[in-house]
Amino acid sequence: MAAKKHTRQIISLTVALALAGALAYAFWPRAALVDLGSVTEGPMQVTIDEEGRTQVHNPYTVSTPVTGRLLRVEVEPGDEVTAQKTVVARMLPTTPTVLDARSREQARANVTAAEAALRVAEAALNTARADRDLAEATLARTQKLFDSGIAARAALDNDARSARAAEAALDTARAAISMRVAELDNAQAALRNFDGMGPDGASTNGADQIHPIHAPISGRILEVLQRSETTLAAGTPILEIGDIRNDLEVLSEMLSTDAVQIAPGDAVIIDQWGGDAPLNGVVSRIEPTGFTKVSALGVEEQRVRVTIRFSDPPEARAGLGHGFRVEARVITWASDKALIVPAGALFRQGEDWAIFVVEDGVARARTVAVEANNGLQAAITDGVAAGDMIVLYPPAGLEDGQKVAQRAAY
Repeated sequence: MAAKKHTRQIISLTVALALAGALAYAFWPRAALVDLGSVTEGPMQVTIDEEGRTQVHNPYTVSTPVTGRLLRVEVEPGDEVTAQKTVVARMLPTTPTVLDARSREQARANVTAAEAALRVAEAALNTARADRDLAEATLARTQKLFDSGIAARAALDNDARSARAAEAALDTARAAISMRVAELDNAQAALRNFDGMGPDGASTNGADQIHPIHAPISGRILEVLQRSETTLAAGTPILEIGDIRNDLEVLSEMLSTDAVQIAPGDAVIIDQWGGDAPLNGVVSRIEPTGFTKVSALGVEEQRVRVTIRFSDPPEARAGLGHGFRVEARVITWASDKALIVPAGALFRQGEDWAIFVVEDGVARARTVAVEANNGLQAAITDGVAAGDMIVLYPPAGLEDGQKVAQRAAY
């Protein structure tokens, strides 16, 4: 009997120990399964992304110089034209009228004013050329000083920007010359008489003579506005010409809250234009006036027009024309050696940002200083080091000091 009683005690004790072990195993704290990553060091940038469209900065609309019959326009969009050489349209003047003394003097005054405006534009071109030469010389000297370790990178970048601005000013002055020449041609054409008397009173055969209209600038035909043969009044637009190779830019309508974060001279990455590699550009102008635009979702937004100039050579954007869609990414912050963590690893801890760092299988909450965040990655200046293991997308129930384990990948 004593042996049986002792056996029952052993069995009861064994069952109790097994039950206690099962309960302890069931309620023993387990490591939380999380996704783990690491802090890396590398290049990072923050950009403002917006759609844009290309445009010629200085397009020129060719109009009828006098009232007459426009013959059928033979040129096509995309055709190359040369300033003052290529005939883009032809006109047959209608029944002419003799200019009275007052009208003739007004026409001559217009010619004189156009000639004076052309001389002013030529003087501006000489000034722009001198500024360009000075900027290039200054850049060359700064480059030598920078190579010798005397000048700072900021001085070199500032002189490079000044050189680009001077080159752009020279291009604008050249375009102004072409426009003033065209204005002079229009003024001279208005003075020309087709009733058998020229502007100087000489006899002509103008009544039956076809009047050719030459391209005012070199470039390409952008659009033909009037193709069929018809009678038009003076000043009616016929076609549009632009220099796609040297005068192409990007116009982007950005949110006003984004526009205040950028400035002229900021670098721009022009992407999604159809080429193999992104293009480089620079912000050249931010308009001071915004406008209201309704988005595709029906929301009223305040937009600002931002103009971007290409900094790559024209050969890099072959095929890109006037009115093409692109995506402009203005760089507002960049670093070559940033401590990078995925943005999803950050969470709020009071007024500060924090991150869970895994040490010996335990999650430790650390307050970090975020320098920049582009929505996908964040640059950290304090709180972590390169190579630290961190918790990605920490769950709501994760606490400081809790054990964690890597979630298995499926």
